[in-house]
Amino acid sequence: MKKKENRPGAKSRAGQEARQRGPVKSAKAKDAGQRNRAPDYVRPASNPAAKPSAKDGGRTKDQAASKVKVAPQEVEQAPPRPLKQRSGELPSENVPVILESLGAGDFHLVDSGNGLKLEQYGNYRIVRPEAQALWRPTLAERVWENADSIFTGDTDEDGMGRWRFPKEALGETWPLSLLGINFLGRFTAFRHVGVFPEQIVHWEWLKAQIEASDRPLKVLNLFGYTGVASLVAAAAGAEVTHVDASKKAIGWARENQALAGLENAPIRWICEDAMKFILREERRGNTYDIILTDPPKFGRGTHGEVWELFEHLPLMLDVCREILSPKALGLVLTAYSIRASFYSIHELMRETMRGAGGEVASGELVIREAGLDGKTPGRALSTSLFSRWVPK
Repeated sequence: MKKKENRPGAKSRAGQEARQRGPVKSAKAKDAGQRNRAPDYVRPASNPAAKPSAKDGGRTKDQAASKVKVAPQEVEQAPPRPLKQRSGELPSENVPVILESLGAGDFHLVDSGNGLKLEQYGNYRIVRPEAQALWRPTLAERVWENADSIFTGDTDEDGMGRWRFPKEALGETWPLSLLGINFLGRFTAFRHVGVFPEQIVHWEWLKAQIEASDRPLKVLNLFGYTGVASLVAAAAGAEVTHVDASKKAIGWARENQALAGLENAPIRWICEDAMKFILREERRGNTYDIILTDPPKFGRGTHGEVWELFEHLPLMLDVCREILSPKALGLVLTAYSIRASFYSIHELMRETMRGAGGEVASGELVIREAGLDGKTPGRALSTSLFSRWVPK
């Protein structure tokens, strides 16, 4: 589960890659890694040439399952509603929590160091930038040089660059599988490959909650990017609403749905700004049992609107609380590439859920090196911050 490397596609994740998430899917330039796109409800950007973005999404109640619908763009928006005044006790807390993955399915972290990471994705061994890998690599240089693909260019989370293929030219996509879900990996211009494996721990939790429930659950996946989490939830038996502002990301997610053999699963693919979508759901009184949200730190909307995580996250979480069902099982937030302690989102989550009872657990998502064989534990690489509320 990586800081969804700043994760592309602000969930505007516009496009495909960048898992830095922000509404418009504003999150983790998804379109080409649009992980940073901003929602339409925010103020217009003063500099239209500013950094692109990606994650976002929304859907309307009338949309049919597994049908993609692009919400009409509105030229003028009413100002967002104020934050709700919460009362009551704060939820109990569990901090710090380190959620660790050694890999799963076709993925594992082979080695890291010198600002790079060496990963195994199916049959391909890939080298990508990783600023937090401050140490020296464990494996010999010849192992790194034997990679199938190396990303070069801007080392910023959503910086553009190119892929170099030392051995032979590779196709744009290749098949992968995680937690029993088949999907496509893709070499994007923003160094992302269509999945943020640090999220595996959240997906395992999601799958367990759905399978253990004695009733049908409704799951909302905001800034859903390429849809792996949505497919995991649907395969486990949930009704899923997947929201992302990037048409490319939604298209990729639909390809993944077909590859996973879940064409008839109850998934609604919504191409819309995430904030606009949840505000509309609040007005309509629609609710969800589990909400996943993975916004980018910065995003830009379809009309140049700007999403800033620190400025807009409080309202986003506030609205998410309002659309949790009376018997909700969880609200999960992941934050990538931000200069902050996990305590910042931890205390925000507790204040948001004041009076709701339950517990808020917060900390970091890390991936542990697993060596060439995928089974030899090494150093832990931090990828992102998270906060998760659950009822008791």
